[in-house]
Formats: sequence, structure tokens, C-alpha cells
Amino acid sequence: MKLRFMTTVALLSLAAWPAAAQPAQPAPSALETLGAMHQTGSTADWPEIPQTGAKADQVKQNLTKIKLPPGFHISLYALVPDARHIAVGPQGVATFVGTRKSKVWVVTDRGRGGVGDEVKEFAPTLPKKIPNGACFSKDGFLYIAEQNRVLEYAAAEFFYESNDVVAGAVVPEGELIPKADESYNHTARTCRIGPDNKLYIQLGQPYNVPTKEKNDAYRKLGIGGIIRMDRDGKNREVYAIGLRNPVGMDFNPKDKSLWTNDNQVDGMGDDIPAGEMNRITAVGQDFGFPWYGGGRTRTNEYKTDTPPANVIFPEVEQVAHAADLGLMFYTGTMFPKKYQGAIFSTQHGSWNRTVPVGARLMVTFLKEDGHVAGKSEPFAEGWNDKGYYLGRPVDVAQLHDGSLIVSDDLVGALYRIWYDGK
Repeated sequence: MKLRFMTTVALLSLAAWPAAAQPAQPAPSALETLGAMHQTGSTADWPEIPQTGAKADQVKQNLTKIKLPPGFHISLYALVPDARHIAVGPQGVATFVGTRKSKVWVVTDRGRGGVGDEVKEFAPTLPKKIPNGACFSKDGFLYIAEQNRVLEYAAAEFFYESNDVVAGAVVPEGELIPKADESYNHTARTCRIGPDNKLYIQLGQPYNVPTKEKNDAYRKLGIGGIIRMDRDGKNREVYAIGLRNPVGMDFNPKDKSLWTNDNQVDGMGDDIPAGEMNRITAVGQDFGFPWYGGGRTRTNEYKTDTPPANVIFPEVEQVAHAADLGLMFYTGTMFPKKYQGAIFSTQHGSWNRTVPVGARLMVTFLKEDGHVAGKSEPFAEGWNDKGYYLGRPVDVAQLHDGSLIVSDDLVGALYRIWYDGK
């Protein structure tokens, strides 16, 4: 009996050995699970961000200091931690807000009262790394450009109330830029879907001024420029180059030109070089960095080198070091006629200037030929309170009623600007 028992045990052990000896299969990642339309099984807490209390009251008080043209008003739309770039859903159901941290927020105005009354984390079961840039296609796909990845969320505007949201990689992790060039500096991406239905992404280069060796490699990859690709990630190409840290872009609906802000070289003084607003009219255009540090100011590092012959200089030179970020064409009808078709853009505010500048919303008017009609003008200002920041505007977007929302990553809020003529 004992021998029979031992033999049986041995045979069972041998039968089990091949399976046990195989390497364990790795558990699918959250992205793989969600992409396969499966639930992650997460039971993590998913709280809302409170919209009332002392902080909301203080933000509202600060907004009384903001100056606007007559007939315009500003109010607190929602408290949104670390609020950066904004994507308004095409159906008007929800607004998505990226951050430079690890979360994307979704804001819902359920009562259609011009106030975001619910703010929750979007797709909390999916880990994210600097999901700054959010943009929508007209057919309802949400794209989020992270530090080194681009994800697509199908029907995000309708499925966002689940903590599991279907997602897929347009550009897999580590393939937007070389892993060796990941940096804490100039790494907040933004995106847009163009009139050609392609995905456009801004790629800041990580240096103040790159070495010549790095510059050659970056120009081939579109780092320090804008790249575009099909919405499935195929057919990637460099669309524009010669930009230091481009943040904020939009297409002129009239002539389809692409406009972009660019943040210029630090450490050259309070008043140079100028910030830039550039107009891109064809693939492959070069805007001069690093030979030019901003406007027509040459960089010290490249001042003896011959710049490219085809450099295009900015449409608008902005005040130095104001940190121009968000940019959009106004297509609504709520605002007076003079603002319809104009560019609204944000200035985040300087960090390296002896007298701080910026922290305001600007407006830029265009002529019939598509070029600017003059310098950008302040539209909403007062967050720079004698060098002390009451807020730092990041992005500006248009709601469906024609009002604007402005994000502020210092305060952690969205503001709404509307016009009633009163």
C-alpha cells in the first residue's frame, strides 16, 4: 500500500511538472485590459472634488480683481487640481482637463448653468505620466498626449462615468521620443486634430539651448517642433521645426493655417528674447531655433553659425519670458463682432524675470489676409498683483454657448468668461 501511494504521488508530481516549470505569464497591464473591453476589477475610491468651501470662496474673491473689457464677466467655473490643457467634448456633455502630474479630470455642468458642478478623475484605473495634452476629434475620440505616449479613448464623453474606460495606444509608451531624452523640462505635450483629420503634437526639447549634436538628432525627430501622424499613429512626419518649447496651438478655420506659441531662451536678460506666436502655412517650415533665441535675437551658443536660409520669423513678438501657453481661435457668436475670428491666448507668467510679467489672457486680431493686425493685447488681467501671482492661466477653450474657460494650475481652477453687454 505504501509503495502504491508513493508511486501515485510520484506520477502526479511528474504530470504536474511541465506546467509548473513554465515561466509565469505576466498579468496584463491596465491598458491591455481596458483595450480588450474588460474590467480591471478595481474597487479603489473615486471621490469627487468638493466645489464649495473656503477655497472656492477665496477664488471668487480673487476674481473680483480681474479686469476685463466692458460687458464681460468672469466667474469660477470649477475647482480642478493642477488644471492644465482643456478639451471640451463635442457633444457639450463634459470637459476634460490634463495635468502635469498623473491625473486627468472631467468636469460636468449637469444643470447647464455655466458652472461645473461635478469634478472627478477620468479613467482612474489607468496609470498616466504627465497627461498634459487633451484634444478631441469631431467624431468624439479623446486623445491625451503624455510625456512619452499618446492614448486614444473612444466615446470618452459618454463612458467617463465609469472608472474603467476603453483606451488604446496611438503611440506606445517610450516611442513618442527616445527614452534617453525624457526630461522633467519642457515635457508637457499638447495636441490638436487638424482639418486633414491628422493628429498634431507639440514636442518641446529639454534644454535651454541644445548642443549641436543634440540639435541635429532632435530636428530629424521633430523634438523642438510639431509632428503629425494619422490618428492610428501611422505615417508620422515632422510638420514644423525650429521651435524651442511650443505649447498651445490651433488652426485658423478660415485658411487652415496652424498657429503656435513658442517659449524662448532663458538667461539672456529681462527684456530679451521675445516670446513668439508663429503662423505655419506648409509642412516643413523652420522657425529658427536654436540659431535664434526668440524673434530675431541670436543665441550666444549659435551666434557664429549660419542659420538656415528659410527661417520664418514670428507673426507676433510677445513680451519676454511671459510664458505663452494656451491658444485658440474664437468661433463663437456670444462675444461682440470684433472678437469673432480673433485669437485668445494665455500667458502663464514669468519665473526668471526681476519684474514678473504675464499671468493674463491675451487677444490677437487678424486682418482679412490671415496675418495679424497688430500686437497682442491684454484681455483679462489682474492675476499678477504687483509681482505676486493670484493665479497663473494655462489654457483657454470655448464652451458651446460661446463663453470661454481658462485653466489655472496655480490655483487649481477653471474660470468662465462671458459677455452680456452689461
